[in-house]
Amino acid sequence: MSERRIRRVKRWRLAKPIRGTAERPRLVVSRGLRTIQGHFVNDEIGKVICGASTASKKLAIAGRGCEAAKSLGKELARVAREHGITRTVFDRNGYLYHGRVKALAEGAREGGLEF
Repeated sequence: MSERRIRRVKRWRLAKPIRGTAERPRLVVSRGLRTIQGHFVNDEIGKVICGASTASKKLAIAGRGCEAAKSLGKELARVAREHGITRTVFDRNGYLYHGRVKALAEGAREGGLEF
């Protein structure tokens, strides 16, 4: 992790702690050079409910970059509905809200998630 991102994460977590509950699990975004992942976490019991990644062989996510992130957001919304999740808390995990992170959030909103 870059030092700037670590500072952003610490500052964000101290200012406003993000906690996922059973009613509103936390949607955590993890971004790599080639892939982007999203997971739904219930912090009350410390469990990952479900998730998806652009690296998954099961998903037929076409394209790269922002278009892949947007389709992943729609896929995450579909998976969340299967698990009974309609409302969530968005955790950008210290990443700036632009590019692939923003595209994933917009795709999830288009898929029907509220946050």
